Amino acid sequence: MSWKPVLIFYFSLFSLPGVYAQSCSSLGQTPATAFPVCGTSSFTQQTVPACGGRSIPVPGCGNDGAAYGDLNPFWYKFTCFAGGTLGFTITPLTYSDDYDWQLFDITGHEPAEVYTNHALYVTSNWSANPGATGTASNATSFTNCAGYNYPNKSKMPTLVEGHQYLLLISHFTSTNQSGYTLNFGGGTADITDPKEPHLQKVRAFCDGKSIVVKLNKKMRCGSLAPDGSDFVISDPANSVIGATAQACLSGFDMDSVTVTLKNALPPGNYTLAMAKGSDGNTLLDYCDRNIQEGELLPFEVLPVAPTPMDSLVTPGCMPQSLQLVFKRPVRCGSIAPDGSDFMLTGQPGITIVSAAGSCNDGNTSEVINLQLNQPIVQKGAFTITLRSGNDGNTIIDECGAETPPGAVLNFVSKDTVSARFDFTIRYGCKSDTVFYTHPGDNEVNEWVWTFDDHSLAYSSNPEKIYTEFGLKNTRLKVSNGLCSDSITTDVFLDNVLEAGFEAPDFICPQDRVHFINTSKGNIISWNWFLGDGTESTLESPPLQLYATPLTDRELNIRLSVTNNLHCSDTAEKQIKLVSSCYIDIPSAFTPNGDQINDYLYPLNAYKARNLIFRVYNIYGQKLFETTGSSKKWDGTYKGKPQGTGTYIWTLEYTHTDTGRKFELRGTTTLIR
Repeated sequence: MSWKPVLIFYFSLFSLPGVYAQSCSSLGQTPATAFPVCGTSSFTQQTVPACGGRSIPVPGCGNDGAAYGDLNPFWYKFTCFAGGTLGFTITPLTYSDDYDWQLFDITGHEPAEVYTNHALYVTSNWSANPGATGTASNATSFTNCAGYNYPNKSKMPTLVEGHQYLLLISHFTSTNQSGYTLNFGGGTADITDPKEPHLQKVRAFCDGKSIVVKLNKKMRCGSLAPDGSDFVISDPANSVIGATAQACLSGFDMDSVTVTLKNALPPGNYTLAMAKGSDGNTLLDYCDRNIQEGELLPFEVLPVAPTPMDSLVTPGCMPQSLQLVFKRPVRCGSIAPDGSDFMLTGQPGITIVSAAGSCNDGNTSEVINLQLNQPIVQKGAFTITLRSGNDGNTIIDECGAETPPGAVLNFVSKDTVSARFDFTIRYGCKSDTVFYTHPGDNEVNEWVWTFDDHSLAYSSNPEKIYTEFGLKNTRLKVSNGLCSDSITTDVFLDNVLEAGFEAPDFICPQDRVHFINTSKGNIISWNWFLGDGTESTLESPPLQLYATPLTDRELNIRLSVTNNLHCSDTAEKQIKLVSSCYIDIPSAFTPNGDQINDYLYPLNAYKARNLIFRVYNIYGQKLFETTGSSKKWDGTYKGKPQGTGTYIWTLEYTHTDTGRKFELRGTTTLIR
């Protein structure tokens, strides 16, 4: 059988035969040993060993009497590298077979939780119908329970980028255990790892006769040649005689390999190169992509000696943990959990309270993490000193050599920083200048100012000119090379000045006009020019009564304002002063194009609301209609001039002052 990315599939059943309620021992038939799969490949299981029968929760199908479980299963595992929908198809080799499946999201959970944790459920299909099953874009349900009334395809689930998934495929048929093919496609999610396979790190083991090869990702155990022919050592007097991977004893993939040499390497510098092994390939990932033949990495064989305290990962800002790095792995069992192998000096009150390694399958670690009782928030010089801990030793490397006490590592910390800043404003009429200041305390040497117009500044005390006033948003980020801080502050430029007023568009005879001041700003004086020679210095002038003109004319109203900075602004508006607001229809009109009385329309309809004006001929045929006084009848109908004679008009409107509705009717003579 071939293996690939893992998804979990189930077949529907109403009882699980007791004969199969037995443990599954074959790799791939338990959640913990699931096949790793790649979205670009097709996976085929030629046969399915009979086993399983452990119950699995199926939300939404718990009350139908069916026994849902991992009968004759295979499990598949994969990671989502780009979110989207998942499409796949399971096709039985014997088409009359009934295969079922269920998909789980196990991100942050142990694989065995699929048997008990309902929250891991994503989607499933337990239909009793034989034939191909899987997901489809036109399916209507994420869950199809047991029985013949359910379709074989379920709705495509949406996968989340970075999440890990298990797919169970289960075979209900108890006699013929023929297999199936599993193909991915049709969805938008990407479950194919984009990372190309490479060697990551090579190091020699203690006696120089073994080499540990670290890979940059999980790769197929089946692609490793046991005779070690995938690797070539640069020492012409030596050769590789074997290769093993501890992880391959209980799974399908590995990320480290132990290479065995014919002879021990003496101290010195060497390289290990990738070669095409006796199995016809180099190492392959899930998608059958290979590490390039000839790829190599250098390594050093060190004399057998105690492992020194090699280096310290530079602590960040406010560190509460420190990480020590060693050239040769340290036995995790030699690290005192209470951190007593190490002593920290530098600031009173700050101590090491625990220590732990990042231990691998061999129970060794190349790093030791020290936990402090509190963060380091002040500048200072510190020393880490190795000593014998409460376990009776210092640290012991993988070769069994104990590092002598007294070794030291030094580091310095920096103070935390604050981005709080001050500012002053120099106001102007056309622009304001803001002077920003930051004190630069605690060795701050980097400033990044971001203003609300997305412009930037990089000094400690920048100036910013604003030509638009109001609320401004300013962000500052500071750093001393280790610690950083940021803050956002609002700067309010409150010298906005804008003259404005509200006034009617027209003034009828005997109307008293109210001018409403809408100006903005810290205004200290107002100057109104009211169009007829009248002026006012009040914030809001008194009601104005204008003399009735013989003919309509325009009034120019102007307001000038001055604020507390002696800045000025002016607003102007033209208002029509009309000679009459009496609504009427002319008794005759002459549409001859001389621009005198050429149109028929309601005159002086300034205070008419919901106006409807219609014109009919003497036969009752409607020739014209408008719902506004601006549209006028020109004496034509469908583009054809109408003859001299009498025409009937109707006028409907509501008076804006009184609310009274009018319905008028009359006649007009068209003269040509």
